[in-house]
Amino acid sequence: MAKKTNFEVNGNKYFRVTRTVGKKADGTSIRKTFYGSGINEANQKADEYMNNIKNGLIVNFEDITLNDLMHSWLFDFLHDSSKIKPSTFQRYESIYRNYIKNSELAGIKICNITNLKLQKYYNSLSENKYTYSQIKTLNKVLKTFYNWCIDNDYVLKNPCTKVNIKGNKNDILAQKNTDIEIFSEDEIRIIKNKLKGTKYELLVLLAFATGLRQGELLALEWKNIDLINKKLKVIQTVKEVYIYEDSDHKHIETIFQVPKTTNSIREVPIPNNIIIMLQNKKRKEGLLFCDDLNNPLKAKRIFDFWKKLLMECNIDYKKFHSIRHTYASMLLKNGVDIETVAELMGHTAISITQIYLHSNNDQKQNAVDKLNYLF
Repeated sequence: MAKKTNFEVNGNKYFRVTRTVGKKADGTSIRKTFYGSGINEANQKADEYMNNIKNGLIVNFEDITLNDLMHSWLFDFLHDSSKIKPSTFQRYESIYRNYIKNSELAGIKICNITNLKLQKYYNSLSENKYTYSQIKTLNKVLKTFYNWCIDNDYVLKNPCTKVNIKGNKNDILAQKNTDIEIFSEDEIRIIKNKLKGTKYELLVLLAFATGLRQGELLALEWKNIDLINKKLKVIQTVKEVYIYEDSDHKHIETIFQVPKTTNSIREVPIPNNIIIMLQNKKRKEGLLFCDDLNNPLKAKRIFDFWKKLLMECNIDYKKFHSIRHTYASMLLKNGVDIETVAELMGHTAISITQIYLHSNNDQKQNAVDKLNYLF
């Protein structure tokens, strides 16, 4: 009995089936055709291919573009994955949308993206006033994407590894030597006096006393605080991020997540005066800082309060994060060794903590003055 066929080429008869194997960035389907000597063989090849996709063993699509594959990487593989935080997905999606989706590279086949093409694109970004830091971040995300492409046999090499990220020398130096804004002791006293008896007094003073990041501070629960041993433990952070239903629909949610690095999970001592304030607080369950519905405080609310407070104190505006800078700088100024400061701050390397050494010129001068006896 002859096998049933539905397609003929060069006198040879086949059975042809098509399957949807993905979607392009514009939502249209990516279709692939499979051939067999009969319907069973054609379907067997199609099923095997689809199973490989489900298992991450993707066969290269010859015509797929950078834009389409990066979109698929984001929304078919990373979206809702337990391997990536929502905040990281938000950053990746933003890079894709702002630098790839409508760029000159978008329509180029993935296998034809070379380091030369990337270099020319990065150069054009630099000429159009994009900073060294912005281009470096773009390359970092693209490098991650291309490593995935290599793992899945789309390409053999990563074109992001041999590019030269250009930038204005002053811009590069600014990235390396960013001025760290800190509060003086007089400014701290003014802020402390202005805060007395107010709603956010404990929040601000605890920030100055521990150097916690804002997200770590707002995620603190009473169970993380040890009043007897006078310390707190950082085990989570809270952040408002976009949650994507798909590539066209997103909404903002407040989420709790583990800190970015294992070093950020740490214990930090609490000064005696702050312990007393905590002991006097009536409510000792759930979040330490919350709204009337016991939900985490919104970052916007903190920003508005902080801006108004500094204005009322007649202090030039500095970010709330400057409290953290001040904590590290004050510890170093008062003789705490840099290894201990790095541990308290949750830094992954001493080199990160060293930026606070550069922010205190008085400390440098005092160090040099110790050599006066020689002269």
